[in-house]
Amino acid sequence: MKTTTHKLRRFASSVEIPKTYRELCQLYLPRPIRDDQENREATEMMNGLAVFEKLNAEQNDYLDVLIEFVDAYDKAKMKDAPWPKVSGLDLLKHLMSENGMSPADLSRVLGASRNLGAMILRGDRNLTLAHVRKLAEHFHVSPELFIS
Repeated sequence: MKTTTHKLRRFASSVEIPKTYRELCQLYLPRPIRDDQENREATEMMNGLAVFEKLNAEQNDYLDVLIEFVDAYDKAKMKDAPWPKVSGLDLLKHLMSENGMSPADLSRVLGASRNLGAMILRGDRNLTLAHVRKLAEHFHVSPELFIS
């Protein structure tokens, strides 16, 4: 069963928001979300309410239900989406960036010459098994992440 597409109202102030759960349901009836259109409608209603700090208990209950349905849809959609393939080198660059590391810092972590970090990052040298182990320990991640 498809829901009818209708334009949801934006509330200019909290005074415009219906006070009861039933009145809110008359504007938009929350239900499990099955497609992107239903997700857009539920998200629009949710966002229309979420900007107001002071909602009464029934308005909060209604908002909580919308959040649960939108969250469940998003989680199900993410579960079905394929993860992009990321190389070990790209992951290393990301981890270094997140930790504010330079190529020289990488060389120190690997216990190697100062130039090795830069050479690895340029792709001139590959990570060895010993490098992978040291990086996994340093970043507290699985060694498998660096093997592409």
